[in-house]
Order: sequence, then structure tokens, then C-alpha cells
Amino acid sequence: MQPLSYRTQVEARSQFVTVRGLRYHVTQWGTASIERPPLVLLHGWMDVGASFQFCVDAMADQRWVIAPDWRGFGRSDSPAADSYWFPDYLGDLEALLDVLAPDQAVDLVGHSMGGNVAMLYAGVRPKRVRRLVNMEGFGMPDATPEQAPTRYAQWLEDIKTPQRLRDYASLPEVADRLMKNNPRLSAQRAAWLAPHWARESGDGRWHIQGDPAHKRIYPVLYRKAEAVACWRAIEAPVLWLEGAQTDVARFWGNRFPRSDFDERIAVVRKLQSRVIDNAGHMVHHDQPQHVAQAIEAFLRS
Repeated sequence: MQPLSYRTQVEARSQFVTVRGLRYHVTQWGTASIERPPLVLLHGWMDVGASFQFCVDAMADQRWVIAPDWRGFGRSDSPAADSYWFPDYLGDLEALLDVLAPDQAVDLVGHSMGGNVAMLYAGVRPKRVRRLVNMEGFGMPDATPEQAPTRYAQWLEDIKTPQRLRDYASLPEVADRLMKNNPRLSAQRAAWLAPHWARESGDGRWHIQGDPAHKRIYPVLYRKAEAVACWRAIEAPVLWLEGAQTDVARFWGNRFPRSDFDERIAVVRKLQSRVIDNAGHMVHHDQPQHVAQAIEAFLRS
């Protein structure tokens, strides 16, 4: 028997905003308030803004929450691009804030890729961020200039071949895929996420709402020194949030030891840390109640 879908507690609504020539989809909960700044939630790679629903439902404080779908994900437009890179995410975030929360600082929460964007943005635009929560946004292994010829060559080969994401015969198949990606995800939450993560097309199959170009390597090298310089410039208090069962080696092997990340995050001047038990990389899906409590306690402090 197919499990019942998760039942939401806080009603979400959709809005579309033009951002740098793209039609951006934004999920919102609650309404604007003069007492609290907007809470902006930034999702990770191959995810969507709606996946923060479980955390929003668990929050005790009612407030205005904004969760965009990044370009090329969810219901936002995909640009005519061969690959994606972080400067565009920064540009999109600033443009979104200029439209939705002009002339005010926001509370910013980012997961994984979204956490990396949030950290960079908070260093580049320190006055726009009141408080920052980075959930599992570790960054990437440092690159050296000597890697550039090989990286560019690989990218040139990649752009010659159209990319493709697997499609599925039904929503239950999509839900199964989500649970395969994250074995801690309950069947009920997976069933709820499935129609947000994928859409049915004219061929009757369900397609992931993500631009296949995201699978390509991007040619610009990740430079640790540049990222750390931005992190060092952050003025807002920062909460680092991670799952106790996260295995960094699963992503990067021995190219990015945990000690390297610990040295990077140490440059943040106002840093708190919290580890969530019984949770992995998708910590906001695994333990939304504990994540919501940790975020709200930090924002109130």
C-alpha cells in the first residue's frame, strides 16, 4: 500500500519574480512583519525551496519565510547556459533581496550549496545579513593553478555532449529515488516531496525539476583562499549546523579532510556550532524539529 503523504502545518504560497532576466519561483510562508526580518532559506544542489516545508512546520515562531528555487532548479527558469557557477547565484540572491526585502538585513539560512552561497554573500554584503545559519555548506576541495588546463579540457569535452537526468514512470518511483538518496527520509515525507522534486511531462513520465547541465563540471576552479577571505569578512553571527552522521569523505574522499574545513570555518569571528543527532547531510529532512529549534534559538539569541 502506498503511504499517505506528509500533512503540512503551515500553508505555503508561490510567487514568481523576474530576476536578472529569469522567471524565478519563490515559495513563501507567513507574512511580513516589522518585528522580525524576513527569513530566507537557500536550498542545495538538486533540491528545491519547498523542501524546507518540514522545518517551517516545526517552527514555533510565525514569521515571513522566503525560499527561492535556484536558477535551473524547481520551477525557476533555466538559463541558456552550458554550466553554472557561484557568481550567478550571488547575483540572483542579491536581485531577489532587492525585490522582496529591499533596504533591510535578513536572516539567512543555507543548506549545502545554498550554505556555500550564503557564506560568500554574507562576506561580500555583510550589511544585508543579520544572522546566518550554514547547514552543511562545507565548500569544496582547494584547487591549484596547475589543474586549470585539465579542468578546461574536461569542460570542453563535457559541453559537446547533451546531459540527461533519469526520468520515472510514476510519483512512487520518484519517492523511492528520494529515499534511496537519503535512507533516513520517511516514506510520508518522500511522497510529499516527490511532486515538488519532479513534474509530469507530455510523455506521461516524471522528470526531475533540474537542468541536466548541472551535471557538468564548471571550468572555473574553486579557490579556497578566495572563499576564506569572504568568510573572514562576515560580520553577522553564524551558526554552523551539521548532522552527526555526515561523512565528508563520501563526497570528496581524502581530497578534503575535515581538518581543512575546521581551519576554514575558524576564521568566522562570531561562530556557534551545533551537531544534530541521527541526521546526515539532509539534516533538514532527517530531523526538522531539532533543526527548527536550533535555528530559532540562534535567531532569538
